[in-house]
Amino acid sequence: MPDDCPRADIIARAMISEMENRSGRLIILAGPSCAGKSPLDKALNRFHPQERQNLKSLVLFNSRNPRPGELDGVDYHFRARAQIADLEGDDRFVVMDVRGDLQALDIEQLNEDLAQGDVFFEGNPFVGEVLQTHPALADVNRLSVFMSPLSREEIQMLRSQASVSLPDLVTDVMRRKLLRRTRRQKGELSQKDLENIEVRASSAYSELKKAHRFQYVIPNHDGEDSENWDAFYYPIGDARRALNAFVALLIGAATEDIESWDESLLP
Repeated sequence: MPDDCPRADIIARAMISEMENRSGRLIILAGPSCAGKSPLDKALNRFHPQERQNLKSLVLFNSRNPRPGELDGVDYHFRARAQIADLEGDDRFVVMDVRGDLQALDIEQLNEDLAQGDVFFEGNPFVGEVLQTHPALADVNRLSVFMSPLSREEIQMLRSQASVSLPDLVTDVMRRKLLRRTRRQKGELSQKDLENIEVRASSAYSELKKAHRFQYVIPNHDGEDSENWDAFYYPIGDARRALNAFVALLIGAATEDIESWDESLLP
């Protein structure tokens, strides 16, 4: 290849080569912060280890500090904000502002991982949307799932009530979940914690409006704040239903605990 070949052309050719060699599925589990995605992943690893071991985790770059228990290189590649911002001019990466945090997706690494087998992303709908729309991933075989704190029927009922502001209600629902989660993790809450909670809660409704872009929606009231995931060893309540529904989708089995939303549900 000539030395003066532009870097973008080199990357484009590499991506084409990777696309031709792909063999895996891209499994996407997205939803608002504290909707229950992380505990579902942990429960999947605990109770369905074979299915989880077959999924290589997609690890993004993130400018925020690790939460209690999070590990660099496992949950995210935690880097300084300036380091992630510097990736914006590199065609290999997609840099995204996610609720005020900078995150970056390594497209080339993802293609390499897909050539080896299934890849699993668990995280926010902004990245989930990019994983479904980026041109370099157009031919990827996907399973996309959105975890929602409300069911379709609940949304329809709430929309019919003249006194209810659905955006405000969703914000309040997620604010309460986030407060409980953060208290469980840290005990005392700082002003910075409260500000972060408000940013995440306020973003939830706009994220919920992206659910129609996903193949399946799993309603789940047991968010990351709920003890139903692990207090009794086995998940119970909605936590159990959400886990079973996700496993069924993974293995191609029938399940009644999923929904499909259209764009008109949340105008």
